[in-house]
Amino acid sequence: MSGHPLSSFDLRDPPAGFVDDPFVWYDALREDAPLRRLPDDSVLVTGYDACVEIYNSDAFVSDKRNLFLPKFGDTPLYEHHTTSLVFNDPPYHSRVRRTLVEALKPRSIQPTVDMLTMRVAELLDELRDRREVDLLEAYASRIPVEVICNLLTVPNEDRDDLRRWSLAILGALEPAVDEMQLEVGNQAVVEFLGYLRELVRRRRREPVPGPNVLSTLIAQQDQGELSELELLHNCIFLLNAGHETTTNLIGNGIHMLLTHPEQRRKVIEEPARVRLAVEEVLRYQSPNQLGNREVASPATVQGYQFAPGDQLTLCIGGANRDPSRFADPQEFRIERSPNPHIAFAAGAHTCAGMALARIEGKIALAEFFRAFPNAKLAGATRYRRRLRFRGLESLHVRL
Repeated sequence: MSGHPLSSFDLRDPPAGFVDDPFVWYDALREDAPLRRLPDDSVLVTGYDACVEIYNSDAFVSDKRNLFLPKFGDTPLYEHHTTSLVFNDPPYHSRVRRTLVEALKPRSIQPTVDMLTMRVAELLDELRDRREVDLLEAYASRIPVEVICNLLTVPNEDRDDLRRWSLAILGALEPAVDEMQLEVGNQAVVEFLGYLRELVRRRRREPVPGPNVLSTLIAQQDQGELSELELLHNCIFLLNAGHETTTNLIGNGIHMLLTHPEQRRKVIEEPARVRLAVEEVLRYQSPNQLGNREVASPATVQGYQFAPGDQLTLCIGGANRDPSRFADPQEFRIERSPNPHIAFAAGAHTCAGMALARIEGKIALAEFFRAFPNAKLAGATRYRRRLRFRGLESLHVRL
């Protein structure tokens, strides 16, 4: 932080070293002003209580048309991000969220959970004869893609394309993007929609036996609860929401336990503690660091007055290390209790898939350290050059 004034802090042009350790900045910004006007006239919220109050207030909305139209123009990216669940409000949000919650009920996802346990065992067996491996590529990124693709009945041979499209679409949500990122993101939306249209046609002709999320969504479209575009864009949303963030949860979790041997020992000695470890990873290295809201009606939060049209960035990563809510917030302690982190947001927009993400995290971490209790890092780690989604570029481990 040396020499960089807080008054000129800008998420569109973050200071050197910010991606590697944003938390020192979040701490300084919160201490100086937990609600701060940035150079682009948006407001950055780094305090926990302020974030929770905003998440739970009807004065702040998730609709991003005003923000995304200047950024994306009338493009496939604009259509996608203004149709998917996360960037919408009631009544659309309530209707579509109810549809997705119905599709993600235990009856629909239980076969996928059973598959996950077996698939994790297979992935770990594939690693047993390897001395060193990039766990992000060989393990962490493969689990959530297989889970969501299983829920959507995507054939195995198509799954690499979906991961590529997902990364491109999510990359366009960064605070600053260049023309190449926009071009790649728009092409990814077009290709993804084309693929899903054909997949839906195929599943109408050849339904997959047993409950699955795609068949539930198709049935709800047939009942008039979803339009074709809503069905397709929210399938993309499901993959995107369940892909990079859960990959980061698993990768960050393995990394944290490898670099905190005492915490790792607790998980190995008592595997039930993995549930606590997942919650602390979600708090300490929140896979989704930033959320956004727009002010719909005049509001005051902690003495800060907002006017309609104000754009807010809710700093989830900063709120989850707020010392007013978490004792010794810079310490990674799996037995932290209570641990009321907001990694899955809060209020009406609390993540609809958080139960599934937690299940994936628990199985992935517990089984990895059961199989390789003596694993060690094999080189330096570096975080992806992204601000919104926090995850490693690679995780080389000596097994």
